[in-house]
Amino acid sequence: MRKIGFVGLGIMGAPMAANILAGGCQLYGCSRSGVPQGLIDKGAVACTTAKEVAEQADAVITMVPDTPHVAEVLFGENGVAEGLSPGKAVIDMSSISPIETKIFAKQLNALGCEYLDAPVSGGEVGAKAATLTIMVGGSEGAFEAAKPIFELMGKNITHVGANGDGQTCKVANQIIVALNIEAVAEALLFASKAGADPARVREALMGGFASSKILEVHGERMINRTFEPGFRIELHQKDLNLALSNARAMKLSLPNTATAQELFNACTANGGEGWDHSAMVRALELMASHEVA
Repeated sequence: MRKIGFVGLGIMGAPMAANILAGGCQLYGCSRSGVPQGLIDKGAVACTTAKEVAEQADAVITMVPDTPHVAEVLFGENGVAEGLSPGKAVIDMSSISPIETKIFAKQLNALGCEYLDAPVSGGEVGAKAATLTIMVGGSEGAFEAAKPIFELMGKNITHVGANGDGQTCKVANQIIVALNIEAVAEALLFASKAGADPARVREALMGGFASSKILEVHGERMINRTFEPGFRIELHQKDLNLALSNARAMKLSLPNTATAQELFNACTANGGEGWDHSAMVRALELMASHEVA
């Protein structure tokens, strides 16, 4: 039985951990909000610190909101690094800075441990269904060793390249998702303002070249006004900040990514940092004085 540690058992982490348990692994977990009782009932062992998790497990997964949180979990007091021994592996499935990821990898490699950056796409739905897309950066050997763990949580699992490349891939993913949300929001707002039924317009578009997962899932959210978070705007803002700051460092212009970020900023200015990212449409609606629905 593989011993897997999991630090960060929130909206995404808890169902991912549940799938690891369902795959027959022994799970050691800790989280800022505590280990969910549902996981304990299924056999998870609740630990008080990330250090304790690392001491018990052969591989430790981290799933926390942002780069500083990963740094704290790994290298802070009673962090993962304090509980590691040579030969263990750390798998960060958060979405964080590619640059900092490379630094974390070197620090953990120096301890004789493997490090993989393995951010995911698919949201809470994918986490529950174990259908996440997983983009992995790190050595080939570490990837192959961890692949059975990834297969308990996802379906589309790709070894992208070296450490940092998984996070770079995730940033690219978030650019595409944000711009697709914007496109769907503009299209449905245009249709609704013109007097067409947005639900029927969406249905028609789903059968054509404009069809996409964003139109299917988030288009429906926009029409039905279901903005409870699957993926919060504030988290997508964080990812676009990574895109824009890294682009600046590379002397690269990402004009439409910047526009999408400004629309998210408009949402947060109106109290929407906790809305689902499909609620980007609300920023456009405010400017139009018209709602899609």
